[in-house]
Amino acid sequence: MNRILLIDDDAQLGPPLALYFQRFELALTQALRPSEGLALLRGGGPPFDAAILDVMLPEMDGFELCRTLRKESDIPIVMLTARGDVMDRVVGLELGADDYLPKPFEPRELVARLQTVLRRRVAAPSVAASAPPHPSTSPLVFEGLSLDPVRRSVQRLGTEVELTGTEFELLWLLAQEPGRVLSRDDILNHLRGHEVDLYTRAVDIVVSRLRKKLEPLEAIKTLRHAGYALALRRLG
Repeated sequence: MNRILLIDDDAQLGPPLALYFQRFELALTQALRPSEGLALLRGGGPPFDAAILDVMLPEMDGFELCRTLRKESDIPIVMLTARGDVMDRVVGLELGADDYLPKPFEPRELVARLQTVLRRRVAAPSVAASAPPHPSTSPLVFEGLSLDPVRRSVQRLGTEVELTGTEFELLWLLAQEPGRVLSRDDILNHLRGHEVDLYTRAVDIVVSRLRKKLEPLEAIKTLRHAGYALALRRLG
């Protein structure tokens, strides 16, 4: 039975959810405060298989908690929030959350999302074992732009540009085949392996931010209803 840790300060949420989870061979434990949840995750007991984090928490918010967990563990994380702001989804994506569900939610949908991230975790070793060798780590150089995958650095017109991890991954993906159009789903599947309906608009926001950082270069073109492509000519 998979062990799930819920970190949510709503004491009325955990008990009925735990009963419901039992139908699906999921054992739910609730922590009401981030410090309590971190103590459980760091303790010497049986490990948890996934964590559910509320965004609105005492002590620290769910984003800070997610960031803390990602420094220590690759445990699958599903985030809950009462806010419907797409930017919250982008932040969760960048911090390493595996999925995102707004409140109020249907327990069955939460179970389905947990089952998906748990299956992905189990499948990951076999996928990695059969994956082709890692692509070249040589820098890619374009007109006005260069990318170094080892240092994860980007220079625009000779000046280094500060990018988030997600922004670099997206730019590196587009740079592999300049001119090739990738759909939003293609991009998100590459970045996080999601079934990505949840994050479709998040790609637009990340691309918009990336475009601003790369100005005055017109580096990324949009093909309406199709996706995005790198619009720079590769050198060498």
